[in-house]
Amino acid sequence: VVKPVLLLYCLGSMGQVVVTQSAAKLVQLGDSVSIDCKFNTVVYRNEEGTSSKGRYFTSWYLQKAGEKPKLLIYYSDERYSGVSSKFSGGGGHPSSGGNGLDFSLTISGVQPEDAGDYYCQSCHKIITLTCALKMFFLL
Repeated sequence: VVKPVLLLYCLGSMGQVVVTQSAAKLVQLGDSVSIDCKFNTVVYRNEEGTSSKGRYFTSWYLQKAGEKPKLLIYYSDERYSGVSSKFSGGGGHPSSGGNGLDFSLTISGVQPEDAGDYYCQSCHKIITLTCALKMFFLL
């Protein structure tokens, strides 16, 4: 039986920004899973533009073995062009309950090809912080 496992860890932190992530999760193929990045300091918000105004600067990337990282989600909940609808971001806009602290990536219908390193990236007024969330499969 193949079972995917998510291991969550932060690559680094600077200054007063601290990231808390959910514990490792064991999910079955076909299940949905949400992975979180929670900050103690509000993520920087875009105050320019039109459709992006007010959105927080948090992105999610997926890096598969031997490949470059690929952008999945930007402005916290905007799916990048060509990215499967199985990926969705949460916590992105104050009007939908976003508080600038709690962000998530949901993967629906997890499959072996979803294995890889997932990164949440946040921008704060003084730093950019990147954390990694690794998904692999137990055979």
